[in-house]
Amino acid sequence: MVDTPRRRASQVPDRDPEETAEWAASLDAVTGAAGPDRASFLMRRTLEHAQDTGLGLPGLLESDYLNTIPTAAEPPFPGNEEMERRITAWNRWNAAAMVTRGSRFGLGGHIASFASAAWLYEIGFNHFFRGKDAGASGDQLFLQGHASPGIYARAFLDGRLSEDQLDRFRQEAGGDGLPSYPHPRRLPWMWEFPTVSMGLGALSAIHQARFNRYLHHRGIKDTSASHVWVFLGDGEMDEPESTAALALAGREQLDNLTFVVNCNLQRLDGPVRSNFKIVQELEARFRAAGWNVVKSLWGTAWDELLARDTTGALLRRLREVPDGQFQTYATRDAAYIREHFFAADPALARIADTLADRTIAECFHASRAGHEPRKVYAAYRAACDHRGAPTVVLAQTVKGHTLGQGFESRNANHQMKKLTGPEFRAMRDILELPIADSLLAGEPVPYVHPGAGSPEVRYLHERRAALGGPAPVRTVHPVALPEPSPRPFQALAKGSGRQEIATTTAFVRLVKDLMREEGTGRRWVPIVPDEARTFGMESFFPTFGIYSPLGQNYDPVDHDQLLYYKETVDGQVLNEGITEAGSMASFAAAATSYATHGEPMIPFYVFYAMFGWQRTADQMWALADQLGRGFLVGATAGRTTMTGEGLQHADGHSHLIASTNPAALAYDPAFAYEIAVIVREGLRRMYGPDPQDVFYYLTVYNEVKVQPPMPAHAGVEEGIVRGLYRFREADASALPAKAPRLQLLTSGTAVHWVLDAQRLLAEDWGVAGDVWSATSWSELRRDALECDAARLRGEGERIPYVTRVLADAPGPVLAVSDWMRSVPDQISQWVVQDWHSIGTDGFGLSDTREAVRRHFGVDPHSIVIAALAALADSGRITSRTVREARERYGR
Repeated sequence: MVDTPRRRASQVPDRDPEETAEWAASLDAVTGAAGPDRASFLMRRTLEHAQDTGLGLPGLLESDYLNTIPTAAEPPFPGNEEMERRITAWNRWNAAAMVTRGSRFGLGGHIASFASAAWLYEIGFNHFFRGKDAGASGDQLFLQGHASPGIYARAFLDGRLSEDQLDRFRQEAGGDGLPSYPHPRRLPWMWEFPTVSMGLGALSAIHQARFNRYLHHRGIKDTSASHVWVFLGDGEMDEPESTAALALAGREQLDNLTFVVNCNLQRLDGPVRSNFKIVQELEARFRAAGWNVVKSLWGTAWDELLARDTTGALLRRLREVPDGQFQTYATRDAAYIREHFFAADPALARIADTLADRTIAECFHASRAGHEPRKVYAAYRAACDHRGAPTVVLAQTVKGHTLGQGFESRNANHQMKKLTGPEFRAMRDILELPIADSLLAGEPVPYVHPGAGSPEVRYLHERRAALGGPAPVRTVHPVALPEPSPRPFQALAKGSGRQEIATTTAFVRLVKDLMREEGTGRRWVPIVPDEARTFGMESFFPTFGIYSPLGQNYDPVDHDQLLYYKETVDGQVLNEGITEAGSMASFAAAATSYATHGEPMIPFYVFYAMFGWQRTADQMWALADQLGRGFLVGATAGRTTMTGEGLQHADGHSHLIASTNPAALAYDPAFAYEIAVIVREGLRRMYGPDPQDVFYYLTVYNEVKVQPPMPAHAGVEEGIVRGLYRFREADASALPAKAPRLQLLTSGTAVHWVLDAQRLLAEDWGVAGDVWSATSWSELRRDALECDAARLRGEGERIPYVTRVLADAPGPVLAVSDWMRSVPDQISQWVVQDWHSIGTDGFGLSDTREAVRRHFGVDPHSIVIAALAALADSGRITSRTVREARERYGR
């Protein structure tokens, strides 16, 4: 045996070198006598046998380019295949008709995606996807957005949608149209999960499957019968979010999860892997992450070819031909395929000589496992029966299948929005539908339905009844949570006395107390991206436990400390690791549990404010679509509070991004008691007797300050909730009788600079400044917009709240915050006084808080100068005073 460098470098002693040499010699002999293909075959089978017998060997990352389940090993098909073929044909037709009819109005739509995936969905609907009858959770279906016409077509066949509704596909302005894609907010009785923002569906589904286990392990809901199904395109797998959490699913052995990747080898405008093989790439990636992989590639017509491959030449050729070429084969005649596929190897050429052109064309044009119900059923059955790991089904199809030669495997078919009359006739013939020529003579092409009492519809209803009801479906069983006791809120309302605490600490203390509440405490879901200690949440670890399906199989390094790291199977804290995207996906699963499982949960996700909305705003938009409820908490907020962190940590714009989300109620509380009022109102609004589909965004700060008690004067709580109240008037007793006056509006940590400025204005310049806490700039704007809209509708004059509360406030208004000026400027047009604002526009930078605030011009001295300038602009003081202030403060 040759002494190779690899053998010399081996760290494992060889206790029997002679035996090792015999094994190597045997392999060399097989290679020499039967060729490398035979040797490779034997090695693969030996490794597979070793895995099956439990030997501790790493698994192969790739298998042959063949079906995992050969035809001979397929389980019996449990349904009426001919009946299901007819049902699928009706759905194919109506999906194409719906999109084509809508194209008259330039509305667009997608035909080719569902055409390739129709059987992938139909087998699921007929045999696997469990419904929600009798209050069951059922299965969770993350359906590919571009396939939505086919899902609507099936709902039309089963009687849940009418022709009139199909004709309002993508026509939603009237309030009763069908949304383009799965949008729960637009069609809340049907869709559960928004998936068309490519990649987010995969990420959300993994965390949904994990959250199902979380509910089960914590004894909140038995989800053992629920399975999460995720339908994806092979091109969609390029999105980083599509594969971001694969390792999590493998690590936690989520065998309640199945991915179905429709490998039609095409993305939006061309091949997915023109020079490579996407199926093999995905197989390796999923296997490496610990997934079970089921490849369902070739249809039954390929059995004859494979049976004749006694030399391994066909397998080798299948491995080496890139996807771009396979796409071309699907559009060319048998002569081309003979020349470019079979002629590459003499052994293959001999096989081709025994095949009719019709057989070759059938194999390369249409015979894909994803178009054969028995093969799809076998793959799904294997996925559901597998234990100890999630499963991915890699199903090969032809994009545009049954739509005719003008669509099938064409690069442009994703952008093709309609079929012509002749193409519909050809499609009718391919599908063998009983549609008369006379019905196809005019425009628009008709919808077709076999009739409510037809065998097809009866069969469909019987199958769904056996599986627990219709799907997809979203059901909400209203469950109002009991109102927490007032004690936790009262603790913050009292203030902190002489103790200085950050508003982050105040929020954490409040939630910790609420998690001890008898009625609702167990429903809180704390979510942190591996920075609980940064946010002062380490006390949650021993008190509530960190969720882990494996418990804690080690001695934590800090086990002898009070706040030790404690993982438990029924732990309450989701400590996600360093992943904002994964944390957000867990938040969405918890925030919609009230509908998915009929169990309202109260998630709160604490993150660096800079990274939350900026990095995962797309997921927050999907959360709004999914009608999620809960508390997002942007900690270490503001552009100037993160000393030393600098440009990529200094958040001065998350409230601006949050204001673009219609479902987000964004608050920037300055004091602990404001947090108490906002959280109590949020619980009432999201979990009370009349729950609303909104979620809250709170920003909290790491700057420690004395927290004052809540002012006793009337209107404070209303002002906190609505977005503005007067916190502290100027002390008239310390000012001249006719002192110039202005209004200082501020939020968050900036209130402390403004209070210092209020004192300086009075002491140094004899100016009265009233300080207002603007807890929510965006809620003030939302109220004002609603008032404007009501006036334009002719509903009478409604005065915006911000206009009304400032109506009698004298002098100009100066808004100050630790945010970009555009955040407070949202309300400027509804403030009748002269409007001025200062803020922290630009990139953040590292330095002390004082230096950074001086840099941005929001420190107390800069506020005084801005206030005096506002008074000078309105003629209340002279510009000389402003110059004097600049000189005094060195500006």
